[in-house]
Amino acid sequence: MDSRKIGNRLIELRKDTSREKMANDLGISMSALAMYEQGNRIPRDEIKIKIALYFGKTVQEIFFED
Repeated sequence: MDSRKIGNRLIELRKDTSREKMANDLGISMSALAMYEQGNRIPRDEIKIKIALYFGKTVQEIFFED
């Protein structure tokens, strides 16, 4: 899946949660999360796992399924 689709999926999943809260909960910077959501950067595997656990999804569902 391309980085823009991943970014859109992260925005969709985050919904009403603020970017600041999600970044803090994941232990990453708000700018890193913004870059993921804008499709400018793909999270490294460790962060993919944290994001999947945060949303109760698998890494596959978030980052590899269309």
